[in-house]
Amino acid sequence: MTPPKAPTTPTAPSAPIRHLVIVLGDQLAEDASALTDFDPAQDVVWMAEAMQESTHVPSAKQRIAVFLSAMRHFALTLQGKGWRVDYTELDQEGHTGTLQGELARAIATWQPTQLVMTAPGDWRVLQALQATTKAHQGVLSVRDDTSFFTTVRDFSAHIQGRKQLRMEYWYREQRQRFGILMEGKQPVGSQWNFDADNRESFGKKGPQNLPAPKRFAPDEVTEQVIALVHKVFVKHPGELTDFGWPVTRAQALEALQDFMAHRLPLFGQFEDAMWAGEPWLYHSMLSVCLNLKLLSAQEVVQAAQDAWQAGHAPLPAVEGFVRQILGWREYVRGMYWTQMPGYVELNALDAQEALPAFFWTGETDMACLRDALQQTLRHGYAHHIQRLMVLGLYGLLRGVQPQQMHEWFLSVYVDAVEWVELPNTLGMSQFGDGGLMASKPYVATGKYIQRMSNHCQGCKFDPAQSTGPKACPYTTLYWDFLQRHQPMLAKNPRMGMQLKNLARLSDEQQLKIHEAAQAHKANG
Repeated sequence: MTPPKAPTTPTAPSAPIRHLVIVLGDQLAEDASALTDFDPAQDVVWMAEAMQESTHVPSAKQRIAVFLSAMRHFALTLQGKGWRVDYTELDQEGHTGTLQGELARAIATWQPTQLVMTAPGDWRVLQALQATTKAHQGVLSVRDDTSFFTTVRDFSAHIQGRKQLRMEYWYREQRQRFGILMEGKQPVGSQWNFDADNRESFGKKGPQNLPAPKRFAPDEVTEQVIALVHKVFVKHPGELTDFGWPVTRAQALEALQDFMAHRLPLFGQFEDAMWAGEPWLYHSMLSVCLNLKLLSAQEVVQAAQDAWQAGHAPLPAVEGFVRQILGWREYVRGMYWTQMPGYVELNALDAQEALPAFFWTGETDMACLRDALQQTLRHGYAHHIQRLMVLGLYGLLRGVQPQQMHEWFLSVYVDAVEWVELPNTLGMSQFGDGGLMASKPYVATGKYIQRMSNHCQGCKFDPAQSTGPKACPYTTLYWDFLQRHQPMLAKNPRMGMQLKNLARLSDEQQLKIHEAAQAHKANG
């Protein structure tokens, strides 16, 4: 039997139902907590595409297509099990345009005794759905998201009484708690991390014999979504020509296996390396699957641990990968939910510059920034070091308002859900939270990019120069950043060496650097 190309709408009952189960676009797991006690005879799954979810920030075409395609495939999967799924498509006649409006209609239609959902990834969405339920005298039960190792309550307990919050302490606790890469009470290899063995550059020859990652040709459902995005979101940023993301559970499992087999062994060694025109390198690209819940954190970490135990991947690579998921990802989620709603307004450096227009076009003479921007707009993807030390670094040094950086990152990346994107951008990348996420601002001159990539070869700018026509904007803005924030940075012991280097510059040199920085900002 040929499956339908889009989810169908069930007939409303004559009597109220038991549970209306809310499933959002980042909750596409058949074993999600909201679905564990689903009864097809008494319950209905509610899913809705909504214009507001693609326009509250101007979502890029790749991001919209990933979410809508994955949602439609998931709804079809549930309907294939014989479950009733009330699914509203984006362009359906009479659509209110918002999740709140569609939920209100669903409550009126189904008259559920209770609404049930897995905890969402966005504060704004949770507030909206809670308010809608309350306005209709309903009861909303929010269950833990079991696709994570930990709960927000676990994180709240961890941070109680601590003067400083650092991911490393959290990570070690979780390694011990869940027995990941442990020998009794000690970490395997007798050390908690292997940074000294990781994070090399490719050298002059560049990456050799790169394995091509698994990509997925759009099926009929995805083709329908792509056509819809082209029609409705024609003015939104990005492209759809190269769409190849996993949008089903089966595809996510293929992508997981592909990474473990072909790229994990060299992931750690080259996790911070960059190379022009190479968007994927040895990275997993599994964040989109994890954040849509097509994969769980537990099964991804287990797969990596299995690869090490089988002798397929070295311990430094596996530990570096596990730390990103068991450590950083869970830590970021805890930070988001314990610090919201005020977190999104933080601006510790009082950064007020506007986001440059070229972030939406990729048209800039800076080779590294151009490559990262054009790659992002084409694929909806950039790996973590591009996001932190090219895109984020530029915004931080220039003094772009962190809220504008946050909205841009949330707009353009296929794996962007606010719980993970906001702390990484506003906190880790932009130091907007004053040090909650990071112990110091991640600032560097253009020489860092030169060391970790080939971007500077052939670029019109020289990372060794801070003034003059060939001055690298990263280097100019770096010294200007240190000047502007010297009083605050002087209180941070980790910035001592950088400030000593600043002090070696004469007053005349510092003035010229400041003038060059102002000229760069004025010229866009």
